[in-house]
Amino acid sequence: MEAEPIRREIAVNGVELVCFEIGSGERPFVLVHGFTGSSDDFREHLPALASLGRTVVFDQRGHGGSTNTGEASSYTFAQLVADLHALLGALAIERCDLLGHSMGGMVALRFALAHPDRVASLVLMDTAARAPDRLLRAPMAAGGAIARQDGMTALAELLRARAREDPNRPPASRRLEAEMGEEVFWERQRRRYAAMDPEAFASLGVLLADQEPVTHRLGEIRCPTRIIVGEQDVPFLGPSEELLRGIAGAVWTVVPDAAHSPQMENPGAWFAAIREHLSGVRSGAV
Repeated sequence: MEAEPIRREIAVNGVELVCFEIGSGERPFVLVHGFTGSSDDFREHLPALASLGRTVVFDQRGHGGSTNTGEASSYTFAQLVADLHALLGALAIERCDLLGHSMGGMVALRFALAHPDRVASLVLMDTAARAPDRLLRAPMAAGGAIARQDGMTALAELLRARAREDPNRPPASRRLEAEMGEEVFWERQRRRYAAMDPEAFASLGVLLADQEPVTHRLGEIRCPTRIIVGEQDVPFLGPSEELLRGIAGAVWTVVPDAAHSPQMENPGAWFAAIREHLSGVRSGAV
């Protein structure tokens, strides 16, 4: 029988963050999910990740089971970085191998810049050191207004309706929906949106477009770094190449037949990249 992740509620910075741990080992692998996501984004991989060592996933504030503050001022990159720092302290983690996905990658990158001694290696997955390509402020602000007025479930239904006709929706996303079944796929999306603080969606959505770039600081990253991006994730392909050029010695992995969530759209290839990365950095080969 596979071990079940241990669920904890960790009090940090005036909120409670839901955290899951599985596996054992001296240096943990910590995963930070993206905008509108949660630890559920990595659920299927936890048993396999546990075979590689101690693994920690958590819900950022305003997401999943963690505290929804309802306050715009509490949703900033600086606050999310401070939450990650406090969480590692509460779990007595001195150094970790750190993965950040999408917005979580923006948090992980800023954490590594602020606390380089705490990051043994870095995985930047479908993310950027600036606003992603094609991400416009106006649609994000409009979505935030809907979230505040009508709620997150209403927003999720609207996004589902729009996805049917979206000519830019990647084939990998449509394939995943077909494989899971339409209702199962969209129920999972609905749950993640329903759990999210409308204020987090509104505030962080605009922040993604308005963020202060850290592209000019990429040369400060000294730890072993792997850049992962789905080959169909058009808004993040250019920014991922910028990460590769800016971080000395970074390793580049393009996941085939995948878009913005390669861990779900091509799980075998994604896990192989993670296993290779962790094996290399923990053996000293990378």
